Amino acid sequence: MLQAPEEPVIKFEHVRLSFDDNVVLKDVSFTLPRGHTKLILGASGSGKSTILKIITGLLRADSGAVIVNGHRVDQMSEQEMMPVRADLGMIFQEGALFDSLTVRENVGYKLYEESAMPIDEAHRRVEEVLGFVGMAEFIDRMPSALSGGQRRRVAIARSMAFKPGVLLYDEATTGLDPITATTINEEVVKLRDLEEVSSIVVTHQLRDAFFVADNMARRNHDGSVEILEAPPSKQDEACFLMLREGVIVFEGNAAALRASNDPYIRNFLS
Repeated sequence: MLQAPEEPVIKFEHVRLSFDDNVVLKDVSFTLPRGHTKLILGASGSGKSTILKIITGLLRADSGAVIVNGHRVDQMSEQEMMPVRADLGMIFQEGALFDSLTVRENVGYKLYEESAMPIDEAHRRVEEVLGFVGMAEFIDRMPSALSGGQRRRVAIARSMAFKPGVLLYDEATTGLDPITATTINEEVVKLRDLEEVSSIVVTHQLRDAFFVADNMARRNHDGSVEILEAPPSKQDEACFLMLREGVIVFEGNAAALRASNDPYIRNFLS
């Protein structure tokens, strides 16, 4: 007997959203398989970040269906969305850390304030995720003492702390220099490959999108983590979705995107 395919983590079916006469999304449909990455590209105002806000329930679509982990979220109340959001981690461009709290307190905030986890266990989890993103030595620093890239890594650690199955990145490398941006991209790859996190990466930075698609993370026998070029089968798990004025004009892997002859895509890639 054939096994039924696993249900996608996120599914959009003919989603439309407008603000008065401004149509932001027009008949948008896509799926995110578990453990895979969806890389959403497009010019400013094309609807990229709007998709993340719909997934988290911050915006509600005018029509169509939005399914997250099997739940029809476009029909849910704010109260009903709470358990769904418990499996969603969000990383914003600005990091959005609490300036009055230490790195430890920022990362563990949800564990300390919104869970029944024993304090010792919460401390261990905070130390674990800070170690994962290479920020363990900064655990007692204040956010004001961190660089922009360090703040983003702390924000990623905070999103990891409660072990979400899905991470949503909204322009997480914008404003960072190329070397620092690469460290953030490596965290995205590590979380996908070592923690089996499903992810949606919204960006207008092609360099970052191709890095996430083209590379993989591997844990060596000594416990160290290596970032290396992914084989074609692994690269195919990263799917690009390009928006133009609220419409999907491309969906496929990196090789297909690079080979496209569509004038809009060629202009975007140039």
